[in-house]
Amino acid sequence: METRFLVDPGGFRDLADALTIRYDPYVGDDALRRLSDLLTRRLVLDIDIDRGHNVPQAIGERHYWGAVGRLWPELVATTFDEPVPGAGFGHTDLPPGPFEPQSRRRAVPRYFSDRSELLAVLRRAVDTMFGGAAEDAGKPIWCEKTPFNLLCMDFLWELYSEATIVHIKRHPVAVVASHIDQPWAPSTVDGVLAWLKPIYDRWLAWKANADLDTRRYVEIKAEDLAAAWPEQRKALFESVGVDDFATASTFRKRNLHHRDDRFDSGTRALIERALGDVIAAMGYR
Repeated sequence: METRFLVDPGGFRDLADALTIRYDPYVGDDALRRLSDLLTRRLVLDIDIDRGHNVPQAIGERHYWGAVGRLWPELVATTFDEPVPGAGFGHTDLPPGPFEPQSRRRAVPRYFSDRSELLAVLRRAVDTMFGGAAEDAGKPIWCEKTPFNLLCMDFLWELYSEATIVHIKRHPVAVVASHIDQPWAPSTVDGVLAWLKPIYDRWLAWKANADLDTRRYVEIKAEDLAAAWPEQRKALFESVGVDDFATASTFRKRNLHHRDDRFDSGTRALIERALGDVIAAMGYR
């Protein structure tokens, strides 16, 4: 399940900058407020339709809420109530309405002049959540799969310098076909191309300048995994540094190719022209 709080807006990546290089009390208060909303409301209310649970349930309520509760004393210096003027302030002597808020809770964020100190706080929270879930399952390692991790690898390596990032890529035409069927993406080819092209361009620009020789980065085609899963799985696990294991979930050809006839020849040609450089750069034809 995509847990999202590491890299999503309002998550740990935004907070890391807000309490270090972008610090001021208002920026920090806003970042803490958004993180609280993400951790205590959005991830709680968002139930995965296929799995029937939310992020705290997927991780384990005890681990999740224990980590969240320990975060605030480490991130907040103090709090205070800021008076909120009534809606007619400055225009009338009438008192505020009975349901107008009289004050607003403000958080004074801690400033971390040493960014590594803040990263250690965030890492402890992640270790509590994912490490606790792995321990409960009798596993020595965990993996988190939010897709836009791909655009945030520098931060993820900052948080976990020893991490291996696995990029399982897919033919861009198939990615366009998949996006059209998703409720959270545009429903037209032109719309999906407008969504995807800058994502691909940003990733390729990052990759062109990244020093991947000193990082643990694995890139593999989903199509190759589906073509010979047991053999490819063994090679993938070896590259990550874990023992081979017959997983319950597998890569299947039918799951990757069931939209191959989604586009007529003209539409497919249009997509291939729009994403031609991307297709070639990713090793596809």
